Amino acid sequence: MSSVAVLTPESFAEHRSGLKDQEIAGCVPEDEAYIPTYLEAFPPLPEKGAPGEKAGEPPSAWGSKIRPIKASVITQVFHVPLEERRYKDNSQFGEGEEAKVCLDIMQRTGAHIELSLAKDQGLSIMVTGKVDSVMKARKEIVARLQTQASATVAIPKEHHRFVIGKNGEKLQELELKTATKIAIPRPDDPSANIRITGTKEGIEKARHEILLISAEQDKRAVERLSLEKAFHPFIAGAHNRLVQELSLETGARISIPPSSLPKDEIVITGEKEAVALAVSRIRAIYEDKKRKTTTISVEVKKSQHKYIIGPKGNTLQEILEATGVSVEMPPLDSSSETIILRGEPDKLGPALTQVYAKAKSVMVVEVTAPAWLHRFIIGKKGQNIGRITQQLPRVHIEFTDGEERISLEGPTEEVEQAQAQIQEIIKDLVSLVRMDYTEINIDQRFHRHLIGKNGANINRIKEQYKVSVRIAQDSERSGLVRIEGDPKGVQLARRELMEMVQRMENERTKDLIVEQKFHRTIIGQKGEKIKEVRDKFPEVIINFPDPSQKSDIVQLRGPKNEVEKCAKFLQKIIADLIENSFSLSVPIFKQFHKNIIGKGGANIKKIREETNTKIDLPTENSNSEMIVITGKKNNCEAARDRILAIQRELANIKEAEVTIPAKLHNSLIGSKGCLVRSIMEDCGGVHIHFPSEGSGSDKVTIRGPAGEVEKAKKQLLQLAEEKQVNNFTAELQAKPEYHKFLIGRGGANIRRVRDRTGARIIFPSPDDTEQELITIVGKEEAVRQAQKELESLVKNLDDVVEDRMVVDVRHHRHFVCRRGQVLRELAEEYGGVAVSFPRTGANSQRVTLKGAKDCVEAAKKRIQEIIEDLESQVTVEVAIPQRYHRAVMGPKGCRIQHITREHEVQIKFPERDDSVLPQENGEVSPEAEFVPRKCDVITISGRAEKCELAKAALLALVPITEDVEVSYELHRYIIGQKGIGIRKMMEDYEVNIWVPQPEKQLDVIKVTGLAANVERAKQGLLERVKELQAEQEDRALRSFKVTMSVDPKFHPKIIGRKGAVISQIRKDHDVSIQFPDKGDEQQDLIVISGYERNVEEARQAIQQLVAELQEMVSQDVHLDPRTHARIIGARGKAIRKLMEEFKVDIRFPQPGSDEPDKVTVTGLPETVDNAIDHLLNLEEEYVIKIHISIHK
Repeated sequence: MSSVAVLTPESFAEHRSGLKDQEIAGCVPEDEAYIPTYLEAFPPLPEKGAPGEKAGEPPSAWGSKIRPIKASVITQVFHVPLEERRYKDNSQFGEGEEAKVCLDIMQRTGAHIELSLAKDQGLSIMVTGKVDSVMKARKEIVARLQTQASATVAIPKEHHRFVIGKNGEKLQELELKTATKIAIPRPDDPSANIRITGTKEGIEKARHEILLISAEQDKRAVERLSLEKAFHPFIAGAHNRLVQELSLETGARISIPPSSLPKDEIVITGEKEAVALAVSRIRAIYEDKKRKTTTISVEVKKSQHKYIIGPKGNTLQEILEATGVSVEMPPLDSSSETIILRGEPDKLGPALTQVYAKAKSVMVVEVTAPAWLHRFIIGKKGQNIGRITQQLPRVHIEFTDGEERISLEGPTEEVEQAQAQIQEIIKDLVSLVRMDYTEINIDQRFHRHLIGKNGANINRIKEQYKVSVRIAQDSERSGLVRIEGDPKGVQLARRELMEMVQRMENERTKDLIVEQKFHRTIIGQKGEKIKEVRDKFPEVIINFPDPSQKSDIVQLRGPKNEVEKCAKFLQKIIADLIENSFSLSVPIFKQFHKNIIGKGGANIKKIREETNTKIDLPTENSNSEMIVITGKKNNCEAARDRILAIQRELANIKEAEVTIPAKLHNSLIGSKGCLVRSIMEDCGGVHIHFPSEGSGSDKVTIRGPAGEVEKAKKQLLQLAEEKQVNNFTAELQAKPEYHKFLIGRGGANIRRVRDRTGARIIFPSPDDTEQELITIVGKEEAVRQAQKELESLVKNLDDVVEDRMVVDVRHHRHFVCRRGQVLRELAEEYGGVAVSFPRTGANSQRVTLKGAKDCVEAAKKRIQEIIEDLESQVTVEVAIPQRYHRAVMGPKGCRIQHITREHEVQIKFPERDDSVLPQENGEVSPEAEFVPRKCDVITISGRAEKCELAKAALLALVPITEDVEVSYELHRYIIGQKGIGIRKMMEDYEVNIWVPQPEKQLDVIKVTGLAANVERAKQGLLERVKELQAEQEDRALRSFKVTMSVDPKFHPKIIGRKGAVISQIRKDHDVSIQFPDKGDEQQDLIVISGYERNVEEARQAIQQLVAELQEMVSQDVHLDPRTHARIIGARGKAIRKLMEEFKVDIRFPQPGSDEPDKVTVTGLPETVDNAIDHLLNLEEEYVIKIHISIHK
């Protein structure tokens, strides 16, 4: 239970004396920080009195009492007991979650927070800052650092709005004040319960305040009694029983503020008679207690106060219930140890006895014992300490790691017994265990490596040798390392530490500069590639920088020679990566991307594999046509040629080369590519590729449809000639809405200007920042003429006029329907001209046009054309069965929209008729004669010839169904796993494919869709059938099996380490090799299956391996056990490297072996001898080093 410091030393003194001073009128409340205005703080000085001024005039502001200035910064202190702390891990106080939470709250609120840990492991929190900041910080601290409880309070529904207050201000203030979260039900929720979440104390405060608000709004009587806080416990009674009885007897609601709230006001609400009765009863209790009670003060150690209070204050309530005496405790954050007992004189004695009994019921003692002895005191698997806790279950024993003390807490008698037993254990251990220690001086720079990540190295040494190792802190600037424990363990730990230091002294660190973009590639997927490098150089540590650091430095650390070898190896890998990172972009028409990918990605996969390149295509919804190829330069160029060849085969794509001096390339491309882009757009989207800058090449490549390539070539050469002869550029400004009108329909207007003057006119693209800038390029005379014509056109467009025309009312709807789409198109095409039609029902034929004169004239002409089209309209009906309407419309009506735009017609579909038709297997029978109904007839409106074209287009969209003969046995392969195969075919060919149920065993598959799509799907299906038949034949060939007999003792060697040997045989010969299971009778049989030829080759490979194994010998060699760990190396890396080098198998003895020095070497006779010689040399070298380190 947390508490704000409510009982100050002053108020505590008042409670002791039983007196309370009257509040001084006009005094500023202590819980408010008042900030005066400048004039209030510094009022103007009085002016010199004028002659004849009366002495009785009121004095100036300086003569009156100045209002005291209060500091704008306040400090609040509150306490969180151990049992209510959310984070109880005390091992690293100030660095755990509590510190992180407080730092976050300080940043969010601007308040300053200080944490301290009390002796009882409770948390003392001091918050300093402005009032608002402190209140917000306090609320967050309680919510995040203290365990939360919840409670409900019921008040009338109509009182909820008064709890919320205007704009929720009252509710926010209440939540801040009580550090709780208050949830009020919504107006439409019938519940009247308000839920309060927070600490127990906060909930009590919030509940009290809510009930007060409700009482104030209640129309019944409200009485407020200001009675001294010290007598509230007598009115409430033990566990609030007395006040509850009073409420039941009188029928009034009595609200007593909780002990933590510094208020002495008791509020009584209810019927007038009930309130009056309750008031008289409460006053009687108060007067009686005030007259009869007296106080005594006692001093009790602060550490024992929590035992007097008890969990959630229960012990205080028990004393009050048993003796009728109220015990007043000083705040937990106060240093005072004085406790006040208030009650009748004859009952103070028993109460005091109980207070002392509770204070002494629990004690805390500390036993001193060296830290290295703690594990012996605890015993194996906690046996020693377990015996004590079983005998004395109420005693809590705590060992602090690294500290020479043991804490005991519990009932006094039991703690004393436990203390005696532990001291006896310590005495026995000190007399029995022979201890030793040693001190070594190790350079401080090696300390963190000795400790290891999260203390891994030092903890392993402590555990392995049963010793205590103390390493000086960095701040001490000392290299002293102290080892304590069993003499043998101390020597072994010292030796290992010295060996680690020796290795580190021989270490070298090297930084490699590697571009960050290559880091991921070097590391590989899931670290596979870097693992291979680390296995090759096991003694080298390779550290890559964090991606967020954007650093290019890769650090290598380890033995000097190994680091150099590893650096060379990595540099070679990096050189290969740089060579393979060449990139090339190829523009390919978007419609051919699907063909380049191929069926199931077959084409692109083949190109990637054969050219050894990475090929990236833009996404389907992207407007980009660029395909990016990455790899070696020669390979990228080969891949590009193959992709371009596919495009040439698919369409009439021509490629032409134009020779233009390299010095003109930049001027031809233009600013941000505007010149070359204008040529590409003008010539049907051809691709023009200039050589890379600095290549020195004059060749410019043009690719696209044959006719457009020639046109682009002519324009490019013309532009180059102009640039060489007389290059002149001019610019003019025109509003973006005029651009479409200046260009004209299909570019007609701008083409006329271009033809008359010979100048090239370039309009800005949507991506350009200067949207008003029009560029004119060419000979000076031509540019000047074109500029003059365009300026004249723009001037006319700036001249706004208003004109009218007559349009028959029956045509108005065509212009304004679909949210005025036709009018929007007119405005876009004709320089933003505004066309206004009369309102519906106005019965007027007058239409107003407003805009540039030329634009208005052109718009009038276009409106007349549209009216002529409307008047010459006919209506054509086309009958298509209703079941096909959705297919004809296409996704989101895209197909119909395309037909209406292309043929300038309107298409109307009939209302659906869901009446049942004769069906077969859930579908309409195709043999049934089609009799058109009203719901089948689609209406087309427009010009006669266009309606006919649209009708033909609609009929072409009607799906057809065709049967494809496919053997029943192949159906499941065509469907694929979870239907993935058939779904892909339907998506690729845009058809519906129906496969009959398996039980029917039919050899037919139905394909439904557009005629062209159905034909493509049929071909695709037949090709898939051919592939499946070929696979069946291949499976039959692959099913050849051979069984061979091999002695089971050779099986592990044939399999190899982690299956490496057998996996290589399987991979080399493309076969399956099966070894017998443990329970099989014939343990010598190995089954090989695959193609006959491959099976035979695999069998020969196994036979050859067995022959080699039969030649192998095993030989024992005796090596000093002290050298085994060094020969094996960290995690066995050194011994694995040795086995690979000599092609032998080396086995060391198991711990506890009868012959701890026997090492077995297995392999071919010659390699075994060489390996043994090498091992003996290593043993000799390591033994010498061990002797040297011991003598040091």
